[in-house]
Amino acid sequence: MLKVTARAHTNIALIKYWGKRDKKLFLPYNSSLSLTLDAFYTDTTVSFIDQKEDVFLLNGELQSKEETQKISTFIQRFRDLSSLEKKVKVESWNHVPTAAGLASSASAYAALAMALNELFQLSLSKEELSIYARQGSGSSTRSLFGGFVEWQKGTKQDGTDSYAVPILAPEECPVGMIFCLINQEKKKISSREGMNRTVETSPFYSGWVESAATDLVQMKKAIAKKDIPMIGELTEKSALKMHATTLGANPPFTYLEPFSWEVIRKVQEWRQEGHTCYATMDAGPNVKILCPKEEISLLQQKIKETFPNLETICSLPGSGAQILSIEKNEKKKGY
Repeated sequence: MLKVTARAHTNIALIKYWGKRDKKLFLPYNSSLSLTLDAFYTDTTVSFIDQKEDVFLLNGELQSKEETQKISTFIQRFRDLSSLEKKVKVESWNHVPTAAGLASSASAYAALAMALNELFQLSLSKEELSIYARQGSGSSTRSLFGGFVEWQKGTKQDGTDSYAVPILAPEECPVGMIFCLINQEKKKISSREGMNRTVETSPFYSGWVESAATDLVQMKKAIAKKDIPMIGELTEKSALKMHATTLGANPPFTYLEPFSWEVIRKVQEWRQEGHTCYATMDAGPNVKILCPKEEISLLQQKIKETFPNLETICSLPGSGAQILSIEKNEKKKGY
């Protein structure tokens, strides 16, 4: 093969993943559940090259040795599976702000895993592939599938039972999401650093893990019934509890900004007025509003009226990772 291009969409966890029990294998302390969304995505092209090192370009720019080494380590897992020791050129285009709490790493590694699976001709299923994608970015496990997706934490030490499974197809999901882009700049504390500090120092963390397990069971029941208010209540509760754990860390920190809280309070106010809307936030200041698909336009208008300078992007449930194109070498005839 000459080139393979894959696309994966971001996902937003409704029952959050926060904290690793194994940092090398990216094994989580708790199972999580997300919604894949169509607004943001990553396209990644991979190809074999005759060079001594892998090459990594992001949005057309050659990346540093440190960033390239991360990608090389990830690629090596696929080389080992195929027994094909070829170097790879990775060209990735992120149609999502990087490191702003909008799950750019999830779509990036899911797209890369999907493309490498095809390039090395491994024929791994998406469930199997999620085990490897997880070792680049935990949340990328879920971006391999569309709609509602569960990442099962597993119990084995080798991580072979920690993978993603689809819960509800995107066309059947009754909700959408409005992204409130409060700050798209790169965050000062990475998700990885924030997780580690919270797990190691926050006295609230054990309570978080215990409650997340209960929330997940309730969430799956709510999804089965397509009970949007219950889905929303559990989503907002999970997000606020996750952010509370960071305030108990040493030293304490938060990803939320004053404006984040203004938007969250307004969402809760609109809910009291009869609108079906709920807030969620990942490791960043941007607020996402979960609501029924049919209420997206109305709520976006309310946001514009209340916060005229706030940029918003609406999203419906997105599809799973897919191969966009495959270019193959053509054998030339000899004469």
